[in-house]
Amino acid sequence: MADEALAKAGLHFDELNKIRVLEPDVQQQTVELKDECKNFVEKIDGFQKIVGGFIMMMDKLANEVEKEKMKAIGSRNLLKSIAKQRQAQQQQLHALIAEKKMQLERYRMQYAALQKEEAEQNEFIDQFILQK
Repeated sequence: MADEALAKAGLHFDELNKIRVLEPDVQQQTVELKDECKNFVEKIDGFQKIVGGFIMMMDKLANEVEKEKMKAIGSRNLLKSIAKQRQAQQQQLHALIAEKKMQLERYRMQYAALQKEEAEQNEFIDQFILQK
């Protein structure tokens, strides 16, 4: 009867006969919920640590990828530059070849003119010797 009067007043006895405000079942469920919450928080903390590690690893990987990307862009630009240099050098060599061909043609014409002059001079010398 005293238990019922206390229960109506919202007071209960636990297994150690201590007075509690909550019913023993509710108290037990509260403790279980507290333990489950604590486990959940621990798991969430572990998950956050794992995710933090994963994010750090991905950031490092992203930095490495960015460095390699810059190296690749630099290499591509260098390759384009080398190709342009070769093309410019090739054009210079073609111009030099054309200049040398023109020079060769001038030398041939000059040589032909000198041969003709030599032949005329030899003929003049021969005629001069024959007249004496």
